[in-house]
Parts: sequence; structure tokens; C-alpha cells
Amino acid sequence: MLESLGRIQNPLLRSVTAAATVCSAVTLAAAVAIGVTNAKDKSAYQFGVYSALFGTGCGAAFGLVHTSKASQQQSAQDLNIRRSSQTTNSKIWQDWRNFVVVRKVKESEEITSFYLKPEDNGEIPNFQPGQFLTIRLEIPGQTKPVIRTYSLSDYTDSCEYYRLSIKRETTPSGLDVPAGIASNFMHDFVNEGSVIAAKPPSGRFVIDVQKSLPAVLISNGVGITPMISMAKACSRLNPNRPIWFIHGVRDGRFHAFQDEVLALSQRNANLKVHFRYSRPTPEDEGLYHSIGYVDIALIQQLVGQGAEFFLCGSPSFMQSLREGLKEWGVPESRVFFESFTKAGKVSSTSQPPAATAGEDVREAEIVFTKSGKALTWQEGDGTILEFAEANGINPPYSCRAGICGTCMCKIDAGEVAYQEPPTAATDENSVLICISKPRTSRVVLDV
Repeated sequence: MLESLGRIQNPLLRSVTAAATVCSAVTLAAAVAIGVTNAKDKSAYQFGVYSALFGTGCGAAFGLVHTSKASQQQSAQDLNIRRSSQTTNSKIWQDWRNFVVVRKVKESEEITSFYLKPEDNGEIPNFQPGQFLTIRLEIPGQTKPVIRTYSLSDYTDSCEYYRLSIKRETTPSGLDVPAGIASNFMHDFVNEGSVIAAKPPSGRFVIDVQKSLPAVLISNGVGITPMISMAKACSRLNPNRPIWFIHGVRDGRFHAFQDEVLALSQRNANLKVHFRYSRPTPEDEGLYHSIGYVDIALIQQLVGQGAEFFLCGSPSFMQSLREGLKEWGVPESRVFFESFTKAGKVSSTSQPPAATAGEDVREAEIVFTKSGKALTWQEGDGTILEFAEANGINPPYSCRAGICGTCMCKIDAGEVAYQEPPTAATDENSVLICISKPRTSRVVLDV
């Protein structure tokens, strides 16, 4: 009875309930006593009434102060959870933090992994499987730090390190900052003991591990990195969820994490693996399941339509699969993708056309509140990111193509127009400054 009483959270209701219960018990006991003794005088009945009133008062007072042991434990648990949450949140850093490379492992002909631990030996938060880490590199010969984003390629229950698995990129033409400058520096000059600054894990290309709907993880090349994180997280946190891990590479020399993925599938019966080589060598016999490129025909052959599809890889690979899934009838709401190179758009009547950047203004005042600068932008000054850099302001960025979301910032006043629709999702009242220009005569940004 006491436990049931303690679960009543409202103290007034608890007091009334206790008073009624005790009153009933005392009245019954007094009635039994009078009946047994066969007392018929007035004092006996007065004793019964007074006993009932006294019991009611005691019950009411007891109900006000009583809480059950379970309730007390729950309250203490809630308090501990709040304290733990506050402690955990206080340990999540907000800006740059130095990390030490504690291990460097060559995974394939092109991909090398870097294991990072915080230089201050403090705790680091876990991340959502599929997210990336933004790092800052001080590269000799560069006038400013080079900032890049790389997918986190591992997932453990207790997050003690971050693993980045980076492909060595050849330097393409036509870019202000060659895409290969950071990856080549990491491969050639970053070793165990090197210190790299990083921001907290971020990104919206994530998997909800608690869903029961089958998940199909499809990648090629270095696109395998977020897929490993997703597969490991699902296997640990929801092993009953069916998962397909489909990956394509040229041949065994370029196949990273083969043993790691196969070992994971041996521990999880619901994880199915298919490796496809486009140009296998005789030495690759037994390492792959089929020959060719990963395409929609292979997906239809292996899995059903009723699943969630996660894509990561080269632009042509991504566009081909997205178009194939669309033609197959898979809803866009069940197709998730990420690429740090601009991919083509899949035609959709639901996607509104982008406004032409800067069509309404030729000159605008841009206020950078964090930097304390109010500057005049003119047509020809480029994107807001380029304009900021030209004036000694260095916001974070990575892809410079509206893909990764690293440059996202709050817009407090005014409007911007995108040069093309961004690939990355943006928060409410936020914009991507790497592909936008002012659309009103005054823009205020939290930069």
C-alpha cells in the first residue's frame, strides 16, 4: 500500500488518499471493538468517532510527507541522469581541439587510416554513424590553414578515438584549392605523433539504428568509410535489423577493410555482404562475389524494394544509382546519400528552382557579427565565403560546393541567393556561404 501511495506525485491527492484509507481502517477497527465488547454507552461511540477523526488527520499528514522508496530512487536516478547529461554536454568542445595521431595504417593502395586521440587526454563524445570530422591542417606553402571534412570510419561502444580513412587524391584542374592537397599531405607528412586540430563530429548523412526496416549500404571506392560506421553501429545496437553491405572497387589492391567487414558479418547473421570488382586480377580469386560495376541491376538482384538505401561514392556512381532507384519506384524519402564531390541532380518536380544569385542587388552591406566587421560587397566579389576570406575573415569550409555543410552559419537579417541548390541540408535561419551571394542590400551573418 505504501509503495502505491508513494507513486502518487500530487501531494494533495496523496494526502486525501492516505486520509481516506486510514479513516476507513480506524473506523472498521473501532466498529469491530464496539461489537465485540457489546458496549452501548455514549462514550464508546464517542471513542469510535474520535478515533476515526484522529486517524484521518494522521493519514493526511502522513500522505503529505510520504514518498515511496521506488519514487525516491526514480527521483535520484532522474537527478543523476540530468547531472550526467550536464557533465557530458560540458565535455563536448565547441571549436577547434588538438588531436594526436596515435596510429597510422595503410588500408589499400589508395586509402590510409589515421587514429586520433585528444591531446589533452579528455573524453570525446560518440557520434552518429555516418557523420564526419572537420580537421584543420597547417600545410607549408599555404597562406592559410586548409580545412577538410572526412567521414568517421569506425564505431565503438566506448568512444576513445576517432578514425579517419583518407584516400590519396590526384590534383584535379579548375579548382582554386586543389582537392588533393590535404589528402596528399596526410599521406606523406602526417605520422604517429602528429597533432591535428578538429571540430566535433557533424553531418546529417546518418542512419537511425533503431529502425527495423532493412538497410542497404551501397558504396564504391573511399565511399566505404561511413558505411563501416553504420554497419558496426547497427550490428552492436540493433543486430536484428537486416543489413546489406554492397561495395564496389577495381580490384583487390584498392579494396580497403575487406577483412574487417567480413569479420563483422561473421558475428552478425543479419549482415549480408557483396563485393563486386570491375577489373579483378588472377590474385583476387575468392575475394569478390561478382564482376562489373555496382548498378541498379545488381541491387534489384540482391535486395527487395522495401528498404532504406544509403549511397556514398563517386559522382557518376551516385547519380546512376539515384536515377535507378527512382525508376524502380523507391520513394526519395528512403534514399540517403553523401558525396564530397558535386554529383548531378535527379530530376524531380518537387524541387523548386534556385534563385539566381545576386539578381536583386549589385552592392550590399554584409555584417559579420562574430568578426565585428561591416563590409561592402559588390558584384564581382564572388561568394560570401570568398568575400570574407578576401577581407581577413576565415570561416570554416571544406567542399566549397554546398555539399558538406561545414560553412553553414546563422543569418540574422537579410537574404542570400544560391548559385545552385545546395546538396547539404541547412538548419532553420541558416545559410551556406560557400555558394551564396547577397540578395538584399544588407545581410547580417553570425560569422
